Parts: sequence; C-alpha cells; structure tokens
Amino acid sequence: MTDRDLGMAGPAANDSSPAAKAPPVIRVEGITKEYQIGSELVRALRGVDLVIERNEYVAVMGPSGSGKSTFMNVIGCLDVPTAGSYWLNGQAVESLEEDALARIRNREIGFVFQSFNLLPRASALENVQLPLLYSGVPRPQRRARAAEMLERVGLGARMDHQPNELSGGQRQRVAIARALVTRPALLLADEPTGALDTKTGEEIMALFAELQAQGQTVMLVTHEPEIAQQAHRQVFLRDGKIERDERRIA
Repeated sequence: MTDRDLGMAGPAANDSSPAAKAPPVIRVEGITKEYQIGSELVRALRGVDLVIERNEYVAVMGPSGSGKSTFMNVIGCLDVPTAGSYWLNGQAVESLEEDALARIRNREIGFVFQSFNLLPRASALENVQLPLLYSGVPRPQRRARAAEMLERVGLGARMDHQPNELSGGQRQRVAIARALVTRPALLLADEPTGALDTKTGEEIMALFAELQAQGQTVMLVTHEPEIAQQAHRQVFLRDGKIERDERRIA
C-alpha cells in the first residue's frame, strides 16, 4: 500500500527532516454529518473546524443533541463525515474504506469508555494485550508491553486479576492501560468517570493529567463541567457547531 492509498497528507507527512514540524494530532475542516431518521434529515454536525496539537488536553462539551457524540465518533474513526476533511496524525482519513479505518483506529487512537468494556473472564493482563493481538504482535512482546502499561497506571500488582476482582476505579485503569498499549497518538475518553464515585473519578482524572504531563494527547467527551474544567482547553458544541473554544489560564 502506498502513501497515496493511505491518504498521507502533503508536505508534513512526507518531510522526514529532523526540523520538520510534526502535524497536529487532529485537524478537521468543514466537517458535516447528516443522517436520515424516517422522513427527517438530521444535521448533527454543521461545518466544524478544529485543530488539536500534540500533548494538548481537550474536553469537548455540549448539551444533549449538540453533536458531541457524533463528533467523537468521527474523531474516533467510528463514523465517516458527510462532507469536510479530517487528518489524524497527518493522515487524511475521511474517505478511507472500513478496513483502512480499522487499522488506523487500532494504531492511532486509544479508546476509554464509561462502561470499561473489559472481557469478564480475562485477566487484566489479557485485557490489555487485546489491541496488540489484533495487530499481530508476537505473544512475548504483547505480554511485556501490557505489563508495562499496567505498571504505568498503578496496577502492577493486579495483572492476574479478572474484572470482577477489581474495583470500578481499577477496572477503568485497566481500560486506560489497554488504550495506551499501542502507544496511540490520541487518547479518546467518552465520559470516563460516569460510572465511578466522586473520589474514584478524581483519581482517574488525576491519572489523565499525569499522562498528559508525560506527553500524551488527551481528548475527553463529557457533560460534566467540573470534569471538563480539569482539561487545559474546553470546546463547547451547540447545534452541531463549535460555540466556544477556551483555553485555561494557568
């Protein structure tokens, strides 16, 4: 497969010189998403433009029906836009076929969900290895990297435990370790504290801040202002458009 087949974006993707500036993790221009419900045409996204640079920590907010879930699905390569352009880590992805999207999704994006989405009969170590298994990474490397990620999220002593032997916060840490195991360009979290009590939620948010401080780009989707305020940048969606884009003053 050639660079053209993968939709590599212009000079930034092809310039390998040390001085070349790395492309943004996310660049979307004029993204729209429309779909039909019965006789009604729903315009979920209406011309969204956004750039997220490396090592940013961004929260996406909006009321019900604002388009934030649709936007997350487009950013996560789980859905394709009706129109507009989307570059993920320098690759144009809006017109790729599903197989190519799946490969990029597995390589470039680590997903963290509210409901954890762990295999109930698998150990923490086995759960974290899954993305590497799908990528064809040999077993010894899978185990070593999964163990490294579990250590990174503070669960080195819980590697052999199944989800029902872990607390809610520990299960979310396993999910975060699984999201990190492919060393993705973007950590994408959907309501990551929604199933957790306040204290545990604060611990998970502290972990996101720690990961960002170590260089990880983080984007979270939330309806909770107190959660969004912990990000360095807040993007507010309303009626399928960006209403506000604010940066926290340190």
